[in-house]
Amino acid sequence: MYTGTVSRHRGRAGTECSCESQRRRRAVPATTPPTAASTGWGRCQPVVGGLSARAAKLGDMKNTTVLISGSSIAGPALAYWLSRYGCTVTVVEKAPALRLGGQAVDFKGATHRTVLGRMGILEEVRRRQTGGTDQAIIDAEGRTLAILPGEFTGGEMEILRGDLSALLYERTAGSCEYVFGDSITSLTESVGGVHVTFERGAPRTYDIVVGADGIHSNVRRLAFGPESQYVHHLGHYYALADVRVGREPVMYNEPGRMAAVGGPKAPAFFVFASERLEFDRYDVEQQKRILAEAMKGMGWRVPELMAQLPDAREFYLDSISRSEVDHYSRGRVVLLGDAAYGNTLGGFGTGLAVVGAYVLAGELAAAGGDHRVAFQRYEEAFRGYAKITKKGNAGPFLAPPTSGRIRMRNWMFKYDFMLRAMLKLTDKFATDIDLKDYPSPEHVRGTVC
Repeated sequence: MYTGTVSRHRGRAGTECSCESQRRRRAVPATTPPTAASTGWGRCQPVVGGLSARAAKLGDMKNTTVLISGSSIAGPALAYWLSRYGCTVTVVEKAPALRLGGQAVDFKGATHRTVLGRMGILEEVRRRQTGGTDQAIIDAEGRTLAILPGEFTGGEMEILRGDLSALLYERTAGSCEYVFGDSITSLTESVGGVHVTFERGAPRTYDIVVGADGIHSNVRRLAFGPESQYVHHLGHYYALADVRVGREPVMYNEPGRMAAVGGPKAPAFFVFASERLEFDRYDVEQQKRILAEAMKGMGWRVPELMAQLPDAREFYLDSISRSEVDHYSRGRVVLLGDAAYGNTLGGFGTGLAVVGAYVLAGELAAAGGDHRVAFQRYEEAFRGYAKITKKGNAGPFLAPPTSGRIRMRNWMFKYDFMLRAMLKLTDKFATDIDLKDYPSPEHVRGTVC
């Protein structure tokens, strides 16, 4: 539990500011992402049950206390806008610290550039970008069969997920409260808000709760129903692992399986076809065994990679799936990013998360905080743009089911006109929305304890 002596210093109505307790907790500088050893509270702010938030208001805007679940990309992007519109924002994250490193994500097209520019981070994303890397598709003897261009896999701007997450954290840690190592356990809506309980922190009531916690969203499960109703397995799994052979970025295929090293996703990246598997998402050793079994008998240097697997310090395995909901909101709870419109490895998830955050926050500001109006307008404005997630499946592309399909996939990258056509199509999907000019955050007025 979060503990500390609570002094009788009032913040917002119903809150008590434990200033002395706050000073005894280790503060995390706004420009330094927290690690497992340095997670702490920022400067003194209103505190209720261990979860604190900064009070502010935008004119007559109502519903200004917002809880966001998830600290990867969508959550901090939304926190950025809401804090500037005067909302009291708390971000809760199950992981003990900000997740740094990880696979590469990308942005493409004028829409993505516009939103990043309005957030003031476009140039910083460009500065931190990986640059994109061509990857050779090889046979079992290591001979090149085709080249997978970096502009195809990395979009217009490619950046490590952890670097983008850290950048968004840097821009929001001073105006929002981040709570790591905790998770929502229940949501109970009433006329006045949503009563939230946590695994560790004391309960609190918020005006709005946002599920920005990924394709396996805990908020969606609590507010909408079981994951099985909204997440559809697409017949493949993927894994990222900190194992290495050689220095060059290459990809090797056998029917229904793929192994790649040195590419944009991770030191090693694997895909395999499979029916739905039952496993513990938090049991890494079990997941390593699943991957080793799936890769058994594979050629090239895959056995060398599997031999390193038990000692891999970084490892992640998940299904390639699609998430779909009939409506993005239910009462005062709303979903953002992969929780509402996800397609694993589909190539649009990060852009959808950042643009979705801009639209959701903008509609809340335009509606004066009226969640009913704002949520409806958010869905009306965004559902057409997010329709790309209902199409496509990265599994058969990355791990074609037959030798003939592998050859056909490779053939596509031998001809420049084919590549240009695919890039033009992805750019069209990335820009298929008319961005509104929402109220300027410059009019925010706020108070702190």
